[in-house]
Amino acid sequence: MTSTLRGHPGFRLLWVGDTIAQFGTAIASVVLPLLAVGVLHATPGQMGVLVAAETAAFLLIGLPAGAWVDRVRRRPLMIRMDLVRAALLLSIPVAGLLGVLSFTQLVVVALLVGTCTVFFDIAYQSYLPALVGRDHLMEGNAKLQASQSVAVFSGPALGGGLTGLIGAATTLAGTGLGYLASALCLSRITTDEPRPERLPDRNLRAEVAEGLRFVVTNRRLRAIAGCTASWNLFFGVQGAVLVLFMVRVLGLSPAAVGVVLGLTGVGGIVGAAVSARVIRVLGQARAIWLVPAVGALFGPLIPLAGPDWRLGLIVVGEVAIGFTGVVYNVAQISYRQAICPDHLLGRMNASIRFLVWGTLPLGALAGGALGTALGIRQTMWIAVAGWALSCLWVVFSPLRTEREITTEATEANGGHTTSNLAPRARTGGGLSSRRDAGPDHDVLG
Repeated sequence: MTSTLRGHPGFRLLWVGDTIAQFGTAIASVVLPLLAVGVLHATPGQMGVLVAAETAAFLLIGLPAGAWVDRVRRRPLMIRMDLVRAALLLSIPVAGLLGVLSFTQLVVVALLVGTCTVFFDIAYQSYLPALVGRDHLMEGNAKLQASQSVAVFSGPALGGGLTGLIGAATTLAGTGLGYLASALCLSRITTDEPRPERLPDRNLRAEVAEGLRFVVTNRRLRAIAGCTASWNLFFGVQGAVLVLFMVRVLGLSPAAVGVVLGLTGVGGIVGAAVSARVIRVLGQARAIWLVPAVGALFGPLIPLAGPDWRLGLIVVGEVAIGFTGVVYNVAQISYRQAICPDHLLGRMNASIRFLVWGTLPLGALAGGALGTALGIRQTMWIAVAGWALSCLWVVFSPLRTEREITTEATEANGGHTTSNLAPRARTGGGLSSRRDAGPDHDVLG
């Protein structure tokens, strides 16, 4: 099937702008800690605070952010978030030149950049249906996931390389300029975006509750959220001991660890490239439960790896999980966008992200404790068993008996089907990253 969005000027600009922003996020997440260690000589305790600050916004403001996004036009909001992120990152080299750079500034910048990223990500997921129409959501999400996968795997390496070549502060300055370029791309989109209806007596708590209620009362969305949150919980368990497993059990050098992690990114990139085709063959609803169920079968290859010929097992297992994560994300993100009313898109996306990303730090803490108590390889087995169990949420949901979006699935949106929603959405035109989540190719959401 020939691509239909390559000729869509608005989507092309969104795609380029989002790609630049995703690279900026991936690069900054590595360069900020490198700057803290190399220039400010941060202690391990300080590094923990800095890394936590980078993702704290997802838990602190994830739910109300969705309500705020639904109150405003999404494209101008994304532009503002790009401009604020640019100013924040450019403040670091300026402070360095003036001799006033401090660790406190790094923490504040990390926290505020993370806050802007929360708003930007919720906004672009909520803006896409209005820009391209709901009948092109799978293609649009596949392309955006492809960019995200490339950024997740090459961004940290690029950031580390540039830091060694030109310095951390200069690299952050370049990243800030990249956010300005993203804002410029988004500002050139000419597709009209209607202003959200202003309702009297708005109540933030009630609006947040409405978004959560939409997710938990819809059996299909509840199953998707349960599967994704459970998978990410056990992914956090694995993430806590994965590097230790490769270094202490498999005997890999730090350079070899980097090569293995880079190779596992191939699965996510391939998944993004073929996801739309896979979903068309399987059916959108069927792909949501079948793809992760098949992917989980490859999970045991990871703890079965050894320091001999079995070393290749960890690469195969991680590639398969990466492929699974991206295809699943394209299917379920497109699915939930299609069945959600326009006025609830921001809150629905925020509610899902809050529920499924909130389990990652809990899993990491549990993984550290299990690794200490039971051992590294045993903890890896617990993680892959958890992935298999996570699939039960969707395997035993109404999605298992469906192929595509059904009338019942869209009952919360007035009973419209996907094809009926597409004209209404036109206005003229999930598996998180290894660095951010402790992988966006492996992590669901």
